[in-house]
Amino acid sequence: MTGAQILIECLEREGVEIMFGYPGGVVLPIFDRLYDSKIRFILTRHEQGAAHAADGYARATGKVGVCLATSGPGATNLTTGIANAYMDSIPMVAITGQVKTFLIGNDAFQEADITGITRSISKHNFLVKEVKDLARVIREAFHIAATGRPGPVVIDIPVDVQQAECDFIWPEEVSIRGYKPTLFGHPGQIKKAAKLIAESKRPILYIGGGVIISEAHREVKELAETIAAPVTMTMMGLGAFPGTHELSLGMLGMHGTAYANHATMESDLIIAIGARFDDRVTGRVSAFAPHAKIVHIDIDPTSISKTVEVDIPIVGDAKNILGQLLEEIKKKPDTKKWLEQVKEWKATHPLRYRHEDDKIKPQFVIEQIYEATKGEAIITTEVGQNQMWSCQWYKYTKPRTFISSGGLGTMGFGLPAAMGVKLGCPEKTVFDIAGDGSIQMNIQELMTVVCNKIPVKVAILNNGYLGMVRQWQELFYKRRYSSTKLCNPDFVKLAESYGAVGMRVTKKDDVRHAIEKAIEIDNTVVIDFVVEEEENVYPMVPAGEAINRMIGGMA
Repeated sequence: MTGAQILIECLEREGVEIMFGYPGGVVLPIFDRLYDSKIRFILTRHEQGAAHAADGYARATGKVGVCLATSGPGATNLTTGIANAYMDSIPMVAITGQVKTFLIGNDAFQEADITGITRSISKHNFLVKEVKDLARVIREAFHIAATGRPGPVVIDIPVDVQQAECDFIWPEEVSIRGYKPTLFGHPGQIKKAAKLIAESKRPILYIGGGVIISEAHREVKELAETIAAPVTMTMMGLGAFPGTHELSLGMLGMHGTAYANHATMESDLIIAIGARFDDRVTGRVSAFAPHAKIVHIDIDPTSISKTVEVDIPIVGDAKNILGQLLEEIKKKPDTKKWLEQVKEWKATHPLRYRHEDDKIKPQFVIEQIYEATKGEAIITTEVGQNQMWSCQWYKYTKPRTFISSGGLGTMGFGLPAAMGVKLGCPEKTVFDIAGDGSIQMNIQELMTVVCNKIPVKVAILNNGYLGMVRQWQELFYKRRYSSTKLCNPDFVKLAESYGAVGMRVTKKDDVRHAIEKAIEIDNTVVIDFVVEEEENVYPMVPAGEAINRMIGGMA
């Protein structure tokens, strides 16, 4: 078999059903084999869109997302999407073409050192120089991407390797020296954690995206209810615990709920599960949770005590460890007074915004999407104010229903991610909640979703600004709006030019009807909601402050 044949055969054996990407000269042998393959190939309009679509597909399904691009600019266009997946621990395999092996390093046409470029933004990468190594590399790449702490793996394949021939041997077993992720927690550490839980008075569960990756959401719910502890989530952890549950505190951190931040700061025990104490969560590290002992459960040992020193580290898979911990808990803490205090904070510091009859508030739009979809949609977002309002005002009750760029904060993520989500979950309504700035980063993917009959819904919160940057300029730079005022296209005409349905909503009374109509239409729909220009996301923790020192309740 040729290298191109081996690649396609291996992808099919790995269960790949959908790939995203863009052709080019040095990947033509691969595309020639794709012509007869069972794999559905989605031709995006930009390689960044392909990477984000593969990422969204992986987040929504739990499978490995796959994207493919040519060498040079094709490969470098993937890098933002690769970095995005790396920061959020998303299983993805990015396949790139490369110039012939004897030309590598000679500045050949469309040559780029993609293995060097992606070394710091991928979990692992390969440059395949011998066709006999290709099947093993592909097998290892999928194994590395999906196990332990997941992440993107890059496979760079020179065109002469794609054309070369060898006997095909499928590696049944994968064994990589030095790569053996720990799956179960140390029994001694489990006992210590159970003892701390029994002794605590003000425990809190702080959960992140690792809970979703591990599929440990049921165990988290059981633990929370067993020890009667409130639960707060990172942005990546939304949906891992039902947002409608009485123990839910919603998201914590810079734009988290006030009661989540107060509870975290006043707790005496933080049980951190699949979270990495990101700077948006901790605020000023020296002031973070000063009264709390910390139990940290994570499959990645390098994430433990990286930012915040913890008292009991437990390395392993969250689902397994929580199962062990639940068996070990013999004595439950008395949290009655603690829950009363949390209830008081919820009553005193609810999420809120000022309603006005003549203006559409972006928070209102998201509330209406939540009600119209009965909380059953999958939400993707762009990055900025639209993203934070989506975290606050849509209640996520199931994992893999909130899909957003966390660690990298990539504008332009939401629309191509929505494409991948809808292909992975065709029975679900998928809404991309977008800003008028972010949506234009990858708006060309409207053509991809229309051509491929992928009926996603796009809700643009159009405030005429790069909203989050403008907010910072308002609060910290004396309203000196430098390069944040936007000149936007007519989004309705733009949508229609791509073959989608476009709507513009300027009146509050028309918001719900437009959303319901969009859901009914079997096509991609873009709704341009003209919202209040200077609406801000509150609460907000200023940079460098402790997370209980927040600006604002009322906007």
